[in-house]
Amino acid sequence: MVSPASRPYIDASVPVLREHGLAITSTFYRNMFAEHPELTKLFNMGNQANGAQQQSLAAAVFAYAANIDNAQALAPVVRRIVHKHASVGIRAEHYPIVGRHLLGAIQETLGEAATAPLLAAWDEAYGELADALIAAERELYAEAGVAAGELRAVRVTEVVRQSEDVLSFTLQAVDGKALPGFKPGQYVSVAVSFADGSRQLRQYSLSDTPLAAHLRISVKREAGNPQAPAGQVSNWLHENVKAGDILQITHPFGDFTPDVESSEPVVLLSAGVGITPMVAALNHIARVNPARHVIFAHAARDAEHHAHQADVAAAKAAMPNLRVLTFHETASATTARDLHAGRMDAVRLPSWPRTETNVYLCGPLAFMREQWQALIAAGTPAARLHREVFGPEMLDYLG
Repeated sequence: MVSPASRPYIDASVPVLREHGLAITSTFYRNMFAEHPELTKLFNMGNQANGAQQQSLAAAVFAYAANIDNAQALAPVVRRIVHKHASVGIRAEHYPIVGRHLLGAIQETLGEAATAPLLAAWDEAYGELADALIAAERELYAEAGVAAGELRAVRVTEVVRQSEDVLSFTLQAVDGKALPGFKPGQYVSVAVSFADGSRQLRQYSLSDTPLAAHLRISVKREAGNPQAPAGQVSNWLHENVKAGDILQITHPFGDFTPDVESSEPVVLLSAGVGITPMVAALNHIARVNPARHVIFAHAARDAEHHAHQADVAAAKAAMPNLRVLTFHETASATTARDLHAGRMDAVRLPSWPRTETNVYLCGPLAFMREQWQALIAAGTPAARLHREVFGPEMLDYLG
């Protein structure tokens, strides 16, 4: 907790950060990368190019200032940040660099308004946050039994086209040893080095049940548009990787872990490539408790962009109490019982005990916001809703 002397300055920063947060974070990244270009290997430069990372950090700094004495509100955000940091190998020595450039960006952006007491207050607040993140990341690395940034060589044994724009890659350890366990919903980072000497890391959800013999990731090819560049790593993987090739991956991390072990009913809702962690959860439930009551609903643009249909069909054959619903946005009206035309509509979902059942959401932010609000309106307690966001965390609590 920040000192009583610093607290008024942090409180006074909230409206300033609301107004100038994006300018501050844009200045921060520009200056930090200019002085430490090696850090571009740890950051998603695609999200830098489209501005998503700057917006995410601005939202995070604002949320930290607004909730600095509310540990309960900050805890899930901090936990998610810790897992993301571990997946790219953030180390304790990175924090002073970040802190120095963050304070410098505040000063550069605010000018004379960035008084010495204000900067001292933020130096104190950042120091406390950095210490908490460093301790949590150290614990996470120790629990995983890996060093920060440690990579493992894996061989691609199978490449399968799961949809028009999604390929899955099955991976086995080059050294022949067992691969690490993980919880369905978690991800690994894939490190790709390019011809110009640059390196990028990208997180991809593990899309099958945990098995010692292999891992599987599913990668959507990001084609790009006028507002965002094409995905550098996803396109490289789609265009270059074949069975027999070697990739470098991290240990699995991630705090979005659907309940796959209990016998309680569970609801899994996804859209687009958000199906990947849900398929991992579904495949695991099918293996360990096939009699469990599960609602699995997925929304896709159309049948051609609907990934992992074979996995879901196999689960249906093995799970008598699995209810599958599909929503195809561009489909014409259909008479199929569990296939609906249009966007996912919570009204069309089967009923379940609202106050007793966990619901997991994964997909684009707009999809999750829409479903979250509809489910709350239908009587689902917020405590029963859990979500995973692909890409920078915008700290949008969806409520």
